[in-house]
Amino acid sequence: MSGVSYRDVRVGAEYGTEQALANATEQAGRRGLDRFPIVDADAHHYETESWHEITSYIEDPVLRQEAHGGVMRLTGRTPLLPAVLGNQDQSGRVLRYSLRGLERSELEGPDQDGVIIKRAMRAMSIDYQIVFPTPMLNLGLHPVPDVEVEIARAYARWCEEHLLAGNLGIRTMLYLPFSDPDACVRLVEEYSHVDGVVGFMITSVRGHPVWDRRYAPLFATIQETGRPLGFHAGYNWIGNRDMESLNRFLSVHALGFPHYNLLHLTNWVINGLPERYPALKVIWIEGGLAWVPYLMQRLDHEYLLRPSEAPLLKRKPSEYIAEMFFTTQPLEVPDDLSILEMTFKMLRAGSQLLYASDFPHWDFDVPARIYDLPFLSEADRRNILGANALTLFGLPTPSANGAIA
Repeated sequence: MSGVSYRDVRVGAEYGTEQALANATEQAGRRGLDRFPIVDADAHHYETESWHEITSYIEDPVLRQEAHGGVMRLTGRTPLLPAVLGNQDQSGRVLRYSLRGLERSELEGPDQDGVIIKRAMRAMSIDYQIVFPTPMLNLGLHPVPDVEVEIARAYARWCEEHLLAGNLGIRTMLYLPFSDPDACVRLVEEYSHVDGVVGFMITSVRGHPVWDRRYAPLFATIQETGRPLGFHAGYNWIGNRDMESLNRFLSVHALGFPHYNLLHLTNWVINGLPERYPALKVIWIEGGLAWVPYLMQRLDHEYLLRPSEAPLLKRKPSEYIAEMFFTTQPLEVPDDLSILEMTFKMLRAGSQLLYASDFPHWDFDVPARIYDLPFLSEADRRNILGANALTLFGLPTPSANGAIA
């Protein structure tokens, strides 16, 4: 929130997302970003702000009671979700986190989540926003698979009836409880035709190997729907011995996000899943881009030396990777832009790259981050900022009079 400190905000005073994004609005206006569609392929809401509402959909009565238990009322904490160690608000210097509770939505409607999301979309000139949960991204670490399944199903129902209902510009790739393959298949079958569900998402922070044959029915079912499958990155500082060797959150944040997507993507390619499910479109979300050229080169090198260990592959690993989709955030912009230009070339950015803001997280990227890259053609700017996602998610092109939200 530009120019605002704690002492400027009275208790109970209204706080607005549009105030926090005033600079982004000014940037969008100067660049004329309302001239073409913009799709944000990765943004977030804080589902814990609606936790009592979401968990009221839990089907198991015991878990539902646990979710609504006295600890939640006493401390405000959310039972059933794994705790995460981190410093995302930079020791309180990112005021948006502490001020979110002051934002009021009554003037625009009773749905707090939907109203705040649409305010951000308007401020950044975004026509569609693919919205994901936040604390639930670590739900794959829960030791009890049934808990992940129950919360995933409750969240799906809440999304259908609250977050997506009537909010035309808001979409989601529905969270899948990957610890239970059969439960994932049921969710895909039930929600693949729900308005606003444009794909399905697996949280990368987990140890389940994608090559496990138990997931074959899931991948086949998603492929049949024609919807994409996304792997949303994250970090885990506790319980991962490699990450526990790091003594700064900066280090964990830098390595943690690409780490899990790197593992899953390697397993996906080397075990021949692109050949098994050739029509299944895969998206790698919130890992940045710098790690992908490294992996392409490394896997090609090893494959050419040991092709017998990847017998299903008919091409080099990098060729399969270049047909996948990647989201832009966090966009690593080096001093030497030729490095980033080569990364975009290797990823075939003009057709495979999807703009993502990751708003409201502290390191979010506004659309101008893409639009201002000097090596992009106007066509590539428009493709990355919106056209690629419109095609991938099957979204109707917004009318010429602006956002549809």
